Amino acid sequence: MSSESPASPSGSASESVLRQPGFFEFLTARLAAVFAMQIQAVVVAWQVYDMTRSPISLAYVGLAQFIPMLLLLMPAGDLIDRYDRKLILTISWTVQALCSLMLMLFSVTHHQDTRLIYATLALFGCARAFTGPALQSLLPQVVPREKLASAIATNSMIMRIATIAGPLVGGGLYAAGGGGLTYSVCMASFIAGVLLLTRVPVLYAGKKQILESTAWKRFTAGIAFIRSRPIILGTISLDLFAVLLGGVVALLPIYAHEVLHLGPQGLGALRSAMSLGEVGTGLYLSVRPFDRNVGMVMFIAVAVFGLANLVFALSTLFWLSLFALMIAGAADMVSVYIRSTLVQFSTPDDMRGRVNAVNMLFIGSSNELGEFRAGSSAALWGAVPAAIIGGLCTLGVVGTWMVGFKALRQVNHFADASPAEVTEKQTARV
Repeated sequence: MSSESPASPSGSASESVLRQPGFFEFLTARLAAVFAMQIQAVVVAWQVYDMTRSPISLAYVGLAQFIPMLLLLMPAGDLIDRYDRKLILTISWTVQALCSLMLMLFSVTHHQDTRLIYATLALFGCARAFTGPALQSLLPQVVPREKLASAIATNSMIMRIATIAGPLVGGGLYAAGGGGLTYSVCMASFIAGVLLLTRVPVLYAGKKQILESTAWKRFTAGIAFIRSRPIILGTISLDLFAVLLGGVVALLPIYAHEVLHLGPQGLGALRSAMSLGEVGTGLYLSVRPFDRNVGMVMFIAVAVFGLANLVFALSTLFWLSLFALMIAGAADMVSVYIRSTLVQFSTPDDMRGRVNAVNMLFIGSSNELGEFRAGSSAALWGAVPAAIIGGLCTLGVVGTWMVGFKALRQVNHFADASPAEVTEKQTARV
């Protein structure tokens, strides 16, 4: 791999991006927010399942967050392209802090009505509709383009630290002090993220374009751009269907209870195992980001993700389950790195909000709607059959996409996905 490639910085470049003004504060703010989200995710899932002992209740946890995201992501993308991205992100994290406060009050007052929890998660999903696109669109305004690939790898790796520590800390806090203590930590972390974000300067924002068309035309312009770029469409849709059909995260409370016979600490360890694989791979990529055969590598990574989930589905041994989830996390990290870099390199700055909104819609569908799919499948067939079928479906998706998206399979360098100058000029006039 040539160190001269702009999409593939060397190890020294990776180190220098940490000295970029505002990038460390950006990382730390996002780390605090993701830490809170991970703690809250594991505790809400455990708490709801402990209250109901019903797999379908876990499906509703995902659905309550997904529906608001589905409805708001496209309007959010349009607003992010038109207004201050940092301000939008600040408001979003503030609303999420309020949701943590509400969940804390429910726990302290011992409310057993899950409808209150689902309603709070719906509000949380509304805020998350703005968080994802704002974060993805703000990063290229914080670091220069030549450091973007390294910044993405470093950012992804740091975020996985939160996804490792969050579930472990969440499980431990819930076991020690219940939901009241746990949700108060989540609220404090969101507030810390807001305060750190105020110290992030926006140095590389593109020139604002005057968007005179209707809101609907602006929405459809982002979708049309993605459809015109089969590399982007193939990348984000591969992630959507692979995780939607094959993800096992929503089944972890059931596996912890019924298959592996673990407590909340064990559930936290299972959720952290996947993140441990992600952070190890992300650490390597942050030092040695690659820029060769990226399309084929992505297909291989998703296939490994499906195989690892199959091993987890069949395992009745705690250590084997942890190992399988670590491998799945490592493969997912490679996929995330490639997808994020391809999308950022392919999109003009004035369209990042709308394009990233579509990307986050796909990610949200694969995660939250995937939780509903997993929970409802487990309710129908049982957790183990649902997990096995999901892993097989992931492998089927990989084979189908390799045939249907030849352009993605043949991508060699990240720069191959950069938009042509004429495309940038056309989209600037939308």
